[in-house]
Amino acid sequence: MQPRDLTMIRTLSSPTVRPDGNDVVFAVSRPDVEDNRYRSSLWRLDLRDKDATPVRLTRSTYDSSPVYSPGGTHLAFLRGSKDGPPQLHVIPADGGEPRKLTDQPLGVSQPSWSKDGDKIAYVARVPEAGRYGTDKDIKPDAEAPRLIEHSAYLSDGLGYVLDRPAKLWVVDVSMLPSDDDASADELPASLQLTTGNGDDDQPRFIDGGRRVAFISARNARGTWRPDTLVSDVCSVDLRGKSFRRHTDGTSSVGSMDVTSSGDIVYGAGDLGPSKQDFVARNPVLRRLDRATPLTDAETDHLACAPALLADDTVIAAFEHRGDTVVRSLPGDTVLLEGNVSVSALAAAADVVVAVADTRASYSELFVGPVTGPLTQRTDFGRHLTGTAAPIQPEELDTTAADGYPVHGWLFRPSSTPRRKAGHPVVLMIHGGPYTQYSGNLFDEAQVLAGAGYAVVMGNPRGGSGYGATHGRVLKDAVGTVDVADLTALLDHALAAPDLDEDRVGVQGGSYGGLMTTWLVGHSDRFTAAISERAVNAWDSFAGTSDIGWFFGEEYSGAYQVEQSPLTWADNITTPTMIIHSERDFRCPLEQGQRLFARLKRNNVPTRLLVFPGEGHELSRAGQPRHRVARFEHILDWWSEHLGS
Repeated sequence: MQPRDLTMIRTLSSPTVRPDGNDVVFAVSRPDVEDNRYRSSLWRLDLRDKDATPVRLTRSTYDSSPVYSPGGTHLAFLRGSKDGPPQLHVIPADGGEPRKLTDQPLGVSQPSWSKDGDKIAYVARVPEAGRYGTDKDIKPDAEAPRLIEHSAYLSDGLGYVLDRPAKLWVVDVSMLPSDDDASADELPASLQLTTGNGDDDQPRFIDGGRRVAFISARNARGTWRPDTLVSDVCSVDLRGKSFRRHTDGTSSVGSMDVTSSGDIVYGAGDLGPSKQDFVARNPVLRRLDRATPLTDAETDHLACAPALLADDTVIAAFEHRGDTVVRSLPGDTVLLEGNVSVSALAAAADVVVAVADTRASYSELFVGPVTGPLTQRTDFGRHLTGTAAPIQPEELDTTAADGYPVHGWLFRPSSTPRRKAGHPVVLMIHGGPYTQYSGNLFDEAQVLAGAGYAVVMGNPRGGSGYGATHGRVLKDAVGTVDVADLTALLDHALAAPDLDEDRVGVQGGSYGGLMTTWLVGHSDRFTAAISERAVNAWDSFAGTSDIGWFFGEEYSGAYQVEQSPLTWADNITTPTMIIHSERDFRCPLEQGQRLFARLKRNNVPTRLLVFPGEGHELSRAGQPRHRVARFEHILDWWSEHLGS
């Protein structure tokens, strides 16, 4: 794979099944490097015809987040523009002209229909007067100063949040005029349901459409609670009054949906006595007001939000050894397993749809009955031809020095090594750390392997997909058992005769960047390194990161000095490239700048590559041109230090 091959990647998202189960609508996006944007449109797949192929439903290139109305007659979706944020639109399900319903200054997200199909709830951020373009005479650098009183005032990918809280709105679509009516171009009035400080998310109609449930950090009286990881299922009536909190104010509710019979199903993670201990605490799915949980906190790590069926069956996807298993609950019937990484689920009638990566594609639809199995029904991977054709991984299993099992993959170049000693090697380390790498398609591994580098990657202790205990063991232990596992995995791979043990690089982002800096500060075995968007020092992370006010305390606690890579930076002699983004509020730019300054002072070969306008998600969702440029710089660095 070449950097320019990013344009061949198709990503599917937001599947919505027509209530009768006859078809599914979903969004398809792709990077456009020439225009430096992502093109996204809605597609439909007929589920009645097993030989059907997807057809494009909308011609715009800024469409996303489709949701079928309960009667299946209309689709709500979001449409943006080159210069404007996404707004709510609705279109007849069988075709027609979309009608715009909103004109919120900062855009709209999370549309949700009422049970009778007369109303749509959505989320829109409400900007403080005089900010974010609400007054055209006030430029951003001339806005009033911000008086900040809380720790959680930033969000990566967004920026300041306290002066633009996310609030719930409802728009009535039952009385929209016909297309030939003179008032057809007028926007219907939206009613703001929630006000005040703090974010309100994931609106869902309950009580027969008389109330709207949502997730928020509020106390029992409805007052916003700042600087807490605790969140609850709450609700208000259609006037925005009669607030209720439905959960007990002790956990972190991350997902919530409502069955056709009105039951609320939600996922909540235990936060321990401190109410901030999130480390490897898997959210447990529950039905409101029922004691028996649907999932197990030790073994079940949700890969995405679950889907609900009319008979109250819950469809959920769980991470497992780098892959995903889809099960129906209760009963634990397996609907999909194997080499798939599920990112979205949808269900209606007796049909279940999953969006998943595979060994051969970055995104496909899998479809089947609620009894299973789900089978692949699309072929967007057909675009991956020529240099973009997938390189298949080899699975690795070994043990660390203490006998702990270690699992990962080797992506071996398809070309013949240019040197007798074999291919140069790059050890790649994932972020999180409570997440997982997969052997399924991953552009980072494909580009490096395509350039002639053998890529070793796996899931050391601290990661997800192997049980909560596997992840939780890293609490207060960064730089210990994770290092042991990564070292064992690399040594195991280097036993292969066609890999060059004298040309080994290490690369990672976020927590993977932390581990990269840590490894070269504690070993000289690596020829070169790339530390990207890293946490290098817990002290300044606590004052600059959007999650710094709790994250380091829970992962390293009293050991934050010892477990900061910058503490050991004077030991680094390995040439190290540092990649960061100007608007990274998760692992802020100063984390990279401090490391760069130390390496320059010590005359260690180093470069600092800084991307303007990008956040923490540069490598996954940054501007297409920046993503290509990033790959080109990475390949140049490895070519200089490892050969090619």
